[in-house]
Amino acid sequence: MTTAISRNWEHVVVTGGAGFVGSHLCTALLDAGAAVTCVDDFSTGRPENVTELLERPGFTLVRANVAEELPVDRRPDLVLHFASPASPADYLRLPLHTMEAGSLGTRNALRLAQRSEARLVLASTSEVYGDPLQNPQDERYWGNVNPVGPRSVYDEAKRFGEALTTAHADTHGTDTCIVRLFNTYGPRMRGHDGRAVPTFVRQALAGEPLTVTGDGRQTRSLCYVDDTVAGILAAAAHGMRGPVNIGNPGEITMLDLARTVVRLTGSASEIRYIERPVDDPAVRCPDITLARDKLGWEPRVDAEEGLRRTIAWFRSEAGG
Repeated sequence: MTTAISRNWEHVVVTGGAGFVGSHLCTALLDAGAAVTCVDDFSTGRPENVTELLERPGFTLVRANVAEELPVDRRPDLVLHFASPASPADYLRLPLHTMEAGSLGTRNALRLAQRSEARLVLASTSEVYGDPLQNPQDERYWGNVNPVGPRSVYDEAKRFGEALTTAHADTHGTDTCIVRLFNTYGPRMRGHDGRAVPTFVRQALAGEPLTVTGDGRQTRSLCYVDDTVAGILAAAAHGMRGPVNIGNPGEITMLDLARTVVRLTGSASEIRYIERPVDDPAVRCPDITLARDKLGWEPRVDAEEGLRRTIAWFRSEAGG
């Protein structure tokens, strides 16, 4: 499989680098020998995600809102644009901030990449497919998005970011790639961020009822963060433009996920059904044929193993 090391990145800028996925990217790139500049405004990222990295040679932390400025002095050869609220709790709380990160933030990241002659990877999302009428979703599917619904601030910010990235590459020849991430989970997620895995794990460990929305038959496809990071860096190193789906095609219902978390935690928690959010997608499953064929990438960590690792991390945080 193509890796970040094979491209010998010297200096990488990671916007949103103190966030969940962004901080794992920073770690992986430092491990690969690259210097990393992490840019984050900490609106949703956490300082503790990068505290240990501050002691590592080659790591620089810049506090800034990428929609306003991207103050990077050293020229990068790779820009990973991951700055955006990504959980429902965050983007519903910060709707304008979310849209500005996807529009103005993407513009600023593209301008940095263009003047530095760097490659840019845009973090897009499976949410561009909306509540899909096609399952699984491949990259040719245009999606089914409500442009004025409560989720639209995130969905449309990412769709606009994709359009802007494509136009910038066509107009200026900027070296770009779009990755569409599906339901990434793992250590460093916040227990109250509103996504299913951290919510269920937090509730189970506390002995609280697990809150399953609707009838629990809606599906998601969970990709462990180490696999997601490997897919992102493979796409960065390959040179493809994308978009390319990065996710795990193993589909699971929310009810089955809740039951699995209860079993793996050994919890006595019950399951409680609550109202399903507006425009909540009924299905979510990636077709990863393109990633397999072009990148030689596919996820390696199965759901049970990934959930065990995630549960262990949440336990260590609670005990720490």
